[in-house]
Amino acid sequence: MREGYPRVDLTNCDKEPIHILGAIQPIGFLIALTADWLIARVSRNIGAFFPGAEPEALIGRPADELIGRAAIHSLRNRLAILRGPDAVERIFGCTLIDGSDPFDVALHMSGGQIVIEAEPGSSEHADAAGTVRSMITRLDQTPDMTAFFNEGVRQIRALSGFDRVMVYRFAPDGSGEVIAESARSGIGSFLGLHYPASDIPAQARELYRRNLLRVITDVNAEQVPIHPQLDEQGRPLDLSMATLRAVSPIHIEYLRNMGVESSMSISIVVEGRLWGLFACHHHSPRCNSFERRSVAELFAQMFSMRLESRERQETVEFERRARDISDQLLGAVASDETLLNDPDWLSDILTRTIPADGVGVWINGNYAFSGMTPEAADFARIVGALNGTAAGTVYATDCIADLVPDAGGFASHAAGLLAIPISRAPRDYVVLFRQELVRSVRWGGDPYKPVEYGPNGPRLTPRQSFEEWKELVEGRSRPFTPSELRVAETLRATLIEVVLRLADEASAERQQANERQELLIAELNHRVRNILGVIRGLIRQSKPEQGSSVEDFVALVDGRIHALARAHNQITDDHWGPAPFRSLIDAEAAAFLADEQERVSIAGPRVLLNPSAYSTMALVVHELVTNSSKYGSLSDGGRVEVDWRFDGDGDLLVRWRERGGPPVKPPTRKGFGTTIIDRSIPYDLGGEARIDYPPEGVEARFRIPARHVSEARDQSGPAITFPQPPPTPSRTRPRQVLAGKEVLLVEDSLIIALDAEDILSRLGARSVSPAANVNQALQILASERPELAMLDINLGDHNSFAIADRLKELDIPFLFATGYGEQAQLPPAHEDRRVLQKPYTVENVARAVAQVVGAAV
Repeated sequence: MREGYPRVDLTNCDKEPIHILGAIQPIGFLIALTADWLIARVSRNIGAFFPGAEPEALIGRPADELIGRAAIHSLRNRLAILRGPDAVERIFGCTLIDGSDPFDVALHMSGGQIVIEAEPGSSEHADAAGTVRSMITRLDQTPDMTAFFNEGVRQIRALSGFDRVMVYRFAPDGSGEVIAESARSGIGSFLGLHYPASDIPAQARELYRRNLLRVITDVNAEQVPIHPQLDEQGRPLDLSMATLRAVSPIHIEYLRNMGVESSMSISIVVEGRLWGLFACHHHSPRCNSFERRSVAELFAQMFSMRLESRERQETVEFERRARDISDQLLGAVASDETLLNDPDWLSDILTRTIPADGVGVWINGNYAFSGMTPEAADFARIVGALNGTAAGTVYATDCIADLVPDAGGFASHAAGLLAIPISRAPRDYVVLFRQELVRSVRWGGDPYKPVEYGPNGPRLTPRQSFEEWKELVEGRSRPFTPSELRVAETLRATLIEVVLRLADEASAERQQANERQELLIAELNHRVRNILGVIRGLIRQSKPEQGSSVEDFVALVDGRIHALARAHNQITDDHWGPAPFRSLIDAEAAAFLADEQERVSIAGPRVLLNPSAYSTMALVVHELVTNSSKYGSLSDGGRVEVDWRFDGDGDLLVRWRERGGPPVKPPTRKGFGTTIIDRSIPYDLGGEARIDYPPEGVEARFRIPARHVSEARDQSGPAITFPQPPPTPSRTRPRQVLAGKEVLLVEDSLIIALDAEDILSRLGARSVSPAANVNQALQILASERPELAMLDINLGDHNSFAIADRLKELDIPFLFATGYGEQAQLPPAHEDRRVLQKPYTVENVARAVAQVVGAAV
């Protein structure tokens, strides 16, 4: 430690003025204008982008002397739509000087000045909306939160090309944990590591909340000062919302200590708070285009919305169960008030919703225990301490020792508690106890080790060690979550109502509140289902039977999804010709009644529908089956009868009738599904549709005009194969035909490449190196030696035959892949190569790979 300097810890980083560093990164330039469009500030590198421009000479000059009038017009238009202090507008491909190359521009307001940042435009002009939509579609198909986070980092890494991409989740105290990671092989893993709050200090976290994307292209680049540093009032330019903002020396040294030369951070903001970050690291300088960074930012915003929906849905379901428990408790105690003095009964009913290892009840100085609890004397001390906390509210802690001295003696069986007051005065409690959870927390370096002043003079030197540091945490239980605390408040209200014999008016008011909350939950569930789509709907309905494995569940859902695709497959199998109407109904029934198809009876002559009519009827029948499975006869052990016949004009008359289900009431509002049933056939086919709601079951009648219908000549027809219960996981797991092999995958579509990578990994590949074009593939072959390659033939404006030539020279086995299948035209040098027909599935890839590598499937 330098003489004269005190020892300090990293909390001093909170004082670092990271938003007013007075400089930018050199990948672009900055111009700050006054409200009347006079130049107030410029970055010192302005001459590199505007030949002959001198910073000192520009100050005070009109902006249109530097920037073309057309560009000024575009900038003024974008400025007019800025809303809020943290708004940033973007213009891609903006020509700032007539005849010059275009720039990508960011525009925002700071301290009453117009801040224009620009960097050279890129040639990338992809379909941003389509890219993000495809990325989100893959995200929506993840079955749980772990897969959701893993898919998020994979998507960002595939888009940005960084060596390592992590999801970093903040804890309430500002510390964080790496909960998901996608990284280049050979650089180690940060997954599961924790980092202290001082690594990302408070003012940095606030900037991340306001400015959603932060890029550092090269930690060794010389930063460009802004001229002048101070305005006429002596104030520096606030760069909080700047995309090119320079990097503080402390953070640069921090990254260098990690061996990182460039980084990108994208904020994950949930309900207005900074939930976490996508943290991207690269071990060499890297600069994604502004447009690509904007796509990544848009994806992160959509990711945040999906995350918020998933967390909210989990909370809603959890609190719904809690209300059910609360109602059961209320009803039981209302009929037998002695149950409140039965701790075993209370423990059983309360721990169904809030997991706990023991329950203690304290009423009027009397106590009772169930499960693992402190001794009576310790419980009395705990109640006395609780009386000193906020009265009338639920209190929770994961460390009783913070509330009561000398609590370590009973921490092994009661380390944390949740106290529910059941009286208006702080006197009576139901207390849930959790036992000690001794665990090892993995830190990315010692979080308590102070650091010393170093080469930054009076500024702090960041810690240099990021070696894993383990801390044994004792005397604490698993913390009570915010949802559990809300549930406890609900239970508290119920218990107080029982104890104090609340009036009937209060009961009626609570019932109205519950009804409003139920309505809100129903509407929320409806919106979540719309957002997550049909796939998530199927997953929620496909409840696994008791004892079923995850693999069985996945196989069942996969079979049902394929059943929904039968309508399209039936048409395409016949080269878009007429398809059997019966097959459509069989397929839709199979999707929802995989092992109970007999509940749908079908009668009628064998008829064919033209493709347009077939697609329309597929949608209508799907809505009917879906509604029946949710609300009608198929939801409650009933049956559906479907029959059809021709009338005198040759029109097809179809009747749908449900029987044996719950009583039917007409819907109170008309949703999108009902609109499809009512209007699709009249609108698309010129036919008729009618749906009635008698109490015994829904009835629907349709007329399909004769021009859309033909009677099949061959009455035998192909049999329909229904999805069978999935085989055991040992049979469904694909053969490891690529066990331990390194594979080169050449595919120009990001989404298809990710699917193919998943399949190759499932087939046992040790590593998969994806390449989107010929140059990337040849670079990989120059430094690596894969044992197999799979090449998409068509790569945008090029093909993969040059890669095939190189693979042949290296004697590396490979196969082609294309949507044209065996009809693909191959050059003579490769005409005997195996061609895989897209789309990729585990089965067809396994067969093709096995033929190439000589393995048995």
